[in-house]
Amino acid sequence: MSPRRSYDQYCSAARALDLVGDRWTLLIVRELLAGPRRYTDLHADLPGVSTDVLASRLRDMERDGLAGRRRLPPPSAAFVYELTRRGRELLPVLQALGEWGQAELGERRPTDAVRAHWFALPLLRALEGAGEGEGVVEVRLDEGHFHLHVGTGEGPVYGDGPAPGVADACLGTDSGTLAAVGHGALSLADAVRSGRVTVTGDGALAKALREA
Repeated sequence: MSPRRSYDQYCSAARALDLVGDRWTLLIVRELLAGPRRYTDLHADLPGVSTDVLASRLRDMERDGLAGRRRLPPPSAAFVYELTRRGRELLPVLQALGEWGQAELGERRPTDAVRAHWFALPLLRALEGAGEGEGVVEVRLDEGHFHLHVGTGEGPVYGDGPAPGVADACLGTDSGTLAAVGHGALSLADAVRSGRVTVTGDGALAKALREA
């Protein structure tokens, strides 16, 4: 395992960057906020990362107490990586970074990869900022489905694919609308009122979204 590189500066920002400033580290955190992930799943959802770099970053994150690795019980017996409590504390950091970076997003380039669940953190910020309560929200896009755990505290923040069970609310929309909601050009309430986001479901969360 390579020794930890350091800026050797007595500054909390520098110390934080000692741990998460390397290329790919925060994007690995983004993926692990969905809960335990196998190495192959991480590699598939981080297009452009080499296997050597991914393995190195995961080892560094284990060493620094941001992530851990464990074996799933039979019949799977596969190894998965998951964030520690310290690693999960990076959620607001990623949300703030994403909010700051929305101005750089612009139109999607032909070379840009996209995964549906990459819209999860901006949408979660919009839902929690609007005070819409708590529950599970399933989101359906042309690029795929993902689900969010709104206001639930510990555990996974989002998940790839449909909700595991009955969602409290289901949203149907497109990636352009979610990008607009993410960078504040469109409020979630206005997107619902204009029909750019459709809301279905019988839970209190669905009702709050329809009536916002």
